Amino acid sequence: MTAIPLGVPRRLVEFTIDGQEARVPEGSTILDACRAAGRDVPTLCQGDTLTPKNACRVCVVEVEGSRTLVPACSRRAESGMDVRTDTERARHSRKIVLELLASSVDLSTTPMVAEWIKEYDAKPDRFGPDAARLNEEPKIDNDLYVRDYDKCILCYKCVDACGDQWQNTFAISVSGRGFDARIAVEHDAALTDSACVYCGNCIEVCPTGALSFKSEYDRRAAGNWDESAQTRTTTVCAYCGVGCNLTLHVQDNEIVKVTSPHDNPVTHGNLCIKGRFGYQHVQNRG
Repeated sequence: MTAIPLGVPRRLVEFTIDGQEARVPEGSTILDACRAAGRDVPTLCQGDTLTPKNACRVCVVEVEGSRTLVPACSRRAESGMDVRTDTERARHSRKIVLELLASSVDLSTTPMVAEWIKEYDAKPDRFGPDAARLNEEPKIDNDLYVRDYDKCILCYKCVDACGDQWQNTFAISVSGRGFDARIAVEHDAALTDSACVYCGNCIEVCPTGALSFKSEYDRRAAGNWDESAQTRTTTVCAYCGVGCNLTLHVQDNEIVKVTSPHDNPVTHGNLCIKGRFGYQHVQNRG
């Protein structure tokens, strides 16, 4: 019989969310507790496989005794804490953040944003047609994925996934300052001339579609990308013996992209170039 380590049991932290009692394991964030309690707290930069960066500030909530709104994605739940997720102050802050983002960034491929803009009555158009935007053409310098920085909200998730939190390739970072800040490789070179190993783990964590599979980009451009028509099948990668799980997204009997379950203990959502992009040999090209 094989022993399975369960780890040290964590004590429960008791506090309130919107007047309702909540109990979560010690070390949980307010966002973890809100989701467990069924509270809809929006977030863009939070990733379940990455350390919170507190970049987008869409998830802010009110905590009694705190002078400022706090980011629910990183603030740890504490005993006796009184959290309010839907106050006028929190809603107004989220509204302004959504307006600023949507006025300067193309959020057309960002899941849930359209619903949030409607829910919080955000009006990005109030900044007028002269609101500053990057207006850059997508960077298509390889056959695997596309970089469309007009959709980038600088959440740093791709930098963390490429850096010390997962891949340790450090091919990308933030260059520039202020409104000119953007994700770039060293010397802003073509991706093919950088340290990128094409694992695609940056695509996995991108919340807006700023990074996307070339196959997805081409289908969207042609107007035939349809997630509702896609099936998803999770299997095991056959390239080596590590045992990485792959989720194959299939549309029109063709694999259109490959992701990996974030709760898998082997991959945690990460893959190598073979697992992420090496599926062409199974396509029906006849």
